[in-house]
Amino acid sequence: MQSFKPGSDYLAGRTILVTGAGDGIGSAVSVALATHGATVVLLGRTLAKLEAVYDRIETEGGVQPAIYPLNLEGATEHDYLELAEKLDEAFGRLDGLLHNAAQLRLLSRIDDYDAQTWYQVMQANLHGPFMLTQACLPLLRRSQSASLLFTSDRLGREARAYWGAYAVSKFGIEGLMQVMAAELEGSNVRVNSFAPGPTRTKLRALAYPGEDPSGLQPPEQLTGYYLWLLGNESSAVNGRMLDQQSKLFAQLHNA
Repeated sequence: MQSFKPGSDYLAGRTILVTGAGDGIGSAVSVALATHGATVVLLGRTLAKLEAVYDRIETEGGVQPAIYPLNLEGATEHDYLELAEKLDEAFGRLDGLLHNAAQLRLLSRIDDYDAQTWYQVMQANLHGPFMLTQACLPLLRRSQSASLLFTSDRLGREARAYWGAYAVSKFGIEGLMQVMAAELEGSNVRVNSFAPGPTRTKLRALAYPGEDPSGLQPPEQLTGYYLWLLGNESSAVNGRMLDQQSKLFAQLHNA
């Protein structure tokens, strides 16, 4: 999306919650959102990382963000309802929710997968996003044009051996996206998924420890896609499983 160059006020007045905001794609997108006018709620499990993103946003002249530490792996339904209540008190609505946080833990054949690891990955990657989305739906419905966006993975569309709970959780995310897109069709809330492809992140390094990261795209290279999908330009797009090669983006590039 190199051709998409929105102004600094592109997201002015919009409040967007980003999970996994302390690292990688979540961090890069949060900074981009804030420097284009959005008030970003930075959600992650490590306070120090969130504070570093907060400082980067302020240094780059972005709108002052908010910080909300929360570990999706251990959070309960009560925790998500409490978060939604605090967002309601502070902002009154949400204009965007980006599900970006994800856990991998390990690569293993199903024969050897232990139940505890399976549960932890599914809790962070699927159950947590479900509960957070459900808690925040009333806030999203109050927006004139809200975007609910899931960061997906090609492994959630065509699985490969040894990716275990991670791949299954991403298939679940795609299913959740499609169910919600159908249920919210014609409303002010649109729902889509975006698979960014191989990116220089800690999760990628865990999965491919011998890979040279210099050959991978940096997270900052993806921000144009997220800006477009979380802004009003994509208000008519709903229920799409997108990636960088999607015809939709090619049409925008050629427009």
